[in-house]
Amino acid sequence: MLFNKKGKNMDKKETLLLVGHGSKLPYSKQLLVDVADKVKTSGQFQNVEIGLMEFNEPTIPQSLKKIIADGTKRIIVVPVFLAPGTHTEKDIPRMLGILKDSAVQDHQHCHDHGIPHNHDQSSGQDGCKHGNGHGHHHNFEKVDIPKDVEIIYKKPIGADDRIAEIVMERALKN
Repeated sequence: MLFNKKGKNMDKKETLLLVGHGSKLPYSKQLLVDVADKVKTSGQFQNVEIGLMEFNEPTIPQSLKKIIADGTKRIIVVPVFLAPGTHTEKDIPRMLGILKDSAVQDHQHCHDHGIPHNHDQSSGQDGCKHGNGHGHHHNFEKVDIPKDVEIIYKKPIGADDRIAEIVMERALKN
């Protein structure tokens, strides 16, 4: 039997998949890469991968395909998001095949980042007002998950005490 540093049985191939939103800017993907590297260093998981919803690669479907092709039988998915929302409750579960299309109608949503954009002020094709935000429609690539592959989907990070400590540390730092 193969065990990790904490005595966990590593015989059954298991992969931790960290998922994030992605961004046109490089920071979102890099943050996920950095978190994955820190998790790998801990020795808790034999395999750690990342997947991004949009704008960057590897996408969640690309990562799933790679993980399955590598022979993983148990995929633990952790959304690296602070709060639950449409992405963590509907979009990501749908990409993972956990939430079926019939349970979620195609949706569109708008984001207002408070940053001026050069969008038309009228409603666009997606039905969103484009003032200081943008709208988009998610079209997800379907991945066939073999019956012998288990996907365990975890909750977003949430209001963890460690997040509050980081906030206080940043606020009090000179």
